[in-house]
Amino acid sequence: MTYQLPLPKDFEYNIDGKNTHLILLRNRTGMQVAFTDYGARIVSILVPDKYGDLRDVVLGFNSIHKYIQADEQYHGATIGRFANRIANAEFALDGNTYRLEKNNGNNSLHGGPSGFHTKVWDRQVSFKKKVDFYYVSADGEEGFPGNLKVNVSFELTEANEIVIRYKAETDKKTVLNLTNHAYFNLNGEGHSDILNHILHIPSDQYLPVNENLIPKGGETPVTDTPFDFRTPKKISADIEKENIQLKRANGYDHTYVNTQPFSTAAATAFSQHSGIQLEVFTTEPGIQLYTGNFLSGNDTGKSGGKYTPRSAFCFETQHYPDSPNQPRFPSVILEAGEVFESETIYRFSLKKEM
Repeated sequence: MTYQLPLPKDFEYNIDGKNTHLILLRNRTGMQVAFTDYGARIVSILVPDKYGDLRDVVLGFNSIHKYIQADEQYHGATIGRFANRIANAEFALDGNTYRLEKNNGNNSLHGGPSGFHTKVWDRQVSFKKKVDFYYVSADGEEGFPGNLKVNVSFELTEANEIVIRYKAETDKKTVLNLTNHAYFNLNGEGHSDILNHILHIPSDQYLPVNENLIPKGGETPVTDTPFDFRTPKKISADIEKENIQLKRANGYDHTYVNTQPFSTAAATAFSQHSGIQLEVFTTEPGIQLYTGNFLSGNDTGKSGGKYTPRSAFCFETQHYPDSPNQPRFPSVILEAGEVFESETIYRFSLKKEM
């Protein structure tokens, strides 16, 4: 299969009075990445495989219209104001209750139906190696307090890294949880499922969830559970085991507690099929492993394949789900005048084995 970047002309459109674009970055080692300002999202990541060919390792679409019409709205997008779930779509802050729209059962998911993934961000490209996206979220947007200024930058390095830096400021006390929602398939987008991927997650603890996929009971050891990836294993090894947590999520859709220093990978994935390895480094306290359990099969991707359940996985670096309602979790409060900063790196390389 030959993978190519989408065409810029297919991303020229106007949404709510703002024009959309495709932004292309390339490095000298052959890696190519495409972004769109619609949702400040990753569209394509082309990396060399073990055969010397370029392989697109993220799910997505060839035109802006397909993103707008897609059944799955989060492909590659910057997620905010609050990544993951907030129970009962509400939280209290300084005695005030903020009510959000329910878009995942009783939960608010990924900032609500009109979250950051639906916005056209302003952009600035630097030397075809870096793109900065900017957005101002008005006080009360999707129910969240404070005028929030957000900057997300993506830099492509010569080491085949995508460096993501988040920065935000508010004029009123608020809550914030930002992530990127890239759906990875290191076999190649649209090629197959991801059950043969080998994962290594060094975390000793994860967050079990209730029937609404909200964390309950706090951090729990992974020892003697299907959630133990401290020794590398295939996704397929335990995903079908009889386990109430796997049953509730139809697979993996859980946060791992990240205690790794920024210099050490918080999660690693490897495809023997392509030889491509992905390492994730982050300053965030958690990383959500999601195995695409709720992909519907209704979307057709860039290379013509259907996006069915488990046709991709996500490593979403973030704070814990439902943190505004669970004070013992790492704080997601951003005070007026404070600056939120976070960094995540996706590093791609070739390996013979993990």
